[in-house]
Amino acid sequence: MSHEEFPTDRPAVVTCGLPYANGDLHIGHLRGYTAADALHRSIEKLGQQSAYVCGSDMHGTPIAVNAAQEGVSPEAFATRYHEQYAETFPKFNVEFDNYGHTHDETNTEITREFVERLEAEGYVYEDEIMVAWDPQEDQPLPDRYVEGTCPYCGEQARGDECDEGCGRHLEPGEIEDPVSTLTGNAAEYREREHKYFAVSELADYLSEFLDRLEGTSNAKNQPREWIEEGLQDWCITRDMDWGIDYPGEDDLVLYVWVDAPIEYVSSTKQYSERVGADEYDWEEVWGRDGGDGGEIVHVIGRDIIQHHTIFWPAMLHATGHAEPRAVCATGFVTIDGKGLSTSRNRAIWAEEYLDEGFHPDLLRYYLTTMGGFQQDLDFTWERFQERVNGELVGTVGNFVYRSMLFAARNFDGTPDAEVSDDVREHIDAAVGQFREAVKEYDVRNAGDAAVELAQFGNEYIQQHEPWQLEDGSDEQAQVIRDCLQVATAVAVLIEPICPEKAETVWDQLNVDGDVHAAETDAVDAEPGAFDEPDELFEKIEDDRVDELDAALEEKIEDATADEEDEDETDEEDTEMDESELEPLIDDRIDFDTFEGLDIRVGRIESAEGIDGADKLARLEVDIGVETRQIVAGIKQLHDLDEIEGKKVIVLANLEQAELFGVESNGMVLAAGEQADLLTTHEDAEPGTKVR
Repeated sequence: MSHEEFPTDRPAVVTCGLPYANGDLHIGHLRGYTAADALHRSIEKLGQQSAYVCGSDMHGTPIAVNAAQEGVSPEAFATRYHEQYAETFPKFNVEFDNYGHTHDETNTEITREFVERLEAEGYVYEDEIMVAWDPQEDQPLPDRYVEGTCPYCGEQARGDECDEGCGRHLEPGEIEDPVSTLTGNAAEYREREHKYFAVSELADYLSEFLDRLEGTSNAKNQPREWIEEGLQDWCITRDMDWGIDYPGEDDLVLYVWVDAPIEYVSSTKQYSERVGADEYDWEEVWGRDGGDGGEIVHVIGRDIIQHHTIFWPAMLHATGHAEPRAVCATGFVTIDGKGLSTSRNRAIWAEEYLDEGFHPDLLRYYLTTMGGFQQDLDFTWERFQERVNGELVGTVGNFVYRSMLFAARNFDGTPDAEVSDDVREHIDAAVGQFREAVKEYDVRNAGDAAVELAQFGNEYIQQHEPWQLEDGSDEQAQVIRDCLQVATAVAVLIEPICPEKAETVWDQLNVDGDVHAAETDAVDAEPGAFDEPDELFEKIEDDRVDELDAALEEKIEDATADEEDEDETDEEDTEMDESELEPLIDDRIDFDTFEGLDIRVGRIESAEGIDGADKLARLEVDIGVETRQIVAGIKQLHDLDEIEGKKVIVLANLEQAELFGVESNGMVLAAGEQADLLTTHEDAEPGTKVR
């Protein structure tokens, strides 16, 4: 692994968090896989050798539970979804160089090698721990067979993770007030002997690793808090039958988060074995036996940051493998501003999207360019329509079609003329923007480079009005030649995000070579002779959006009616039901009391966590007349680097208080348990009073 600018002379591998073989894919899942696919293609565009690998996560208690409910084996249950995923991803132009799964022979073998190396290096020890036990069924309760209260934040949690609260990984025996999910009865704790990975011994290494790590700020900053608080050793075995057996043990299997990331290595090996080590060497990438390694880039959901920035690099380092170069953590996807809920059918399913007849590249474009990697992304059919009609149809499609149509009718394709210097400069600038974005792992701005170049093309053709020039003249030929070169460059730069549509443009322009293999210097490739083109994108009409909104609302209502007595929600289901909202306060205040509240617009100048406090952050907030120090309980709910510069609403005349030894002079207002920071719609200046 190096930190040289891409491209380097070391091979790269891009991975995406493994899909859990436990249910259908929806657009929340697709965000990560399309983003990672686009990043991989973009890295290759720079001339970097790269592979994109992934696989299905086949193990763990949820699969065992659901398989038992269906009356099938966990392997049969998980294999069904694995095969479904392998068929679905290509339909969205997500093209893995290899797609395996954690239960195959390769991953089983390499996982055991990892564990044996950990033991040989002295990082594994045995300890007796308290394991949740169902006294009625007389069996242990690993992971998701137990639920209870998080010992850190007090929220409802699963046995291995506080998914609705602080997001911490939980070790066996940590969860309070345990309840068996098998019977609903109170569980009890009993002593059992398990294997531990001594992660705490690697705290210094991990701190240095985070200093080197590239990617999104949430992936780099969030794990520092866990290191500062003191790393706990990691129980890596479970009492269950489904999984990879711990080497030499008959009654223990490895925790799913041991073998899941190792699938990245296994899948890379399978790809290398298929194409040959001369073309792609998996051992060079992963730095087997202490080698420097290649450029390892992980794209993940933000809910598994801890696993990829603490546990996984610790395993790699302890076993003599190369460390990741970058970890990019994506935000969640919501639907119409509400959390995804598969139980309430508040989701746009992958197959459902395709059944509507929309091209996969439209969704790829929306998911990869609507926001930055780590921002939450809200999907609405109306906003989808706006992005498609405005940028793909109105900008990219309009420019390419009108340029090619004029060229075909007047010159039978590309005129015999040289590209003008001004146009080449604009193309070179777009390539520069693309390259810089990729080096920053910024897929959104990489996509913007292509769209903005097409916008320049629209302005260029409109300014020069070739239809007003003499047919066949040198002046007319020059304008059209310039436009076709811009169209060629747009195809190259938009290929990572809209690969199929880029191929259509490339083929219609009759450019030699393969746009998917083309690097950025292919922006100078010459288009040839061609016939009249087809429209690249189709406009989405308002009545179609109305139909889609109505259908989504209907299916949500149907699902809610069917399951109104059920309390279960998905991991990503963050919606608050009306029944959960706090009732209105009956006692009213008079207007004079309200006038006594000094509520101001503020701007966060800096934000940092408070040592020793899990939830508290110290903010410096500019409220116009002065800058205030305010303590807010947002440390675990917001990326503190990301909120710097954000406009907020401040209660300025709240009496001063001291929290964890830090003086707080005001209150930042936020909504709900997730501390949704209140802000302004327009550009009110700090100090503006809220009336």
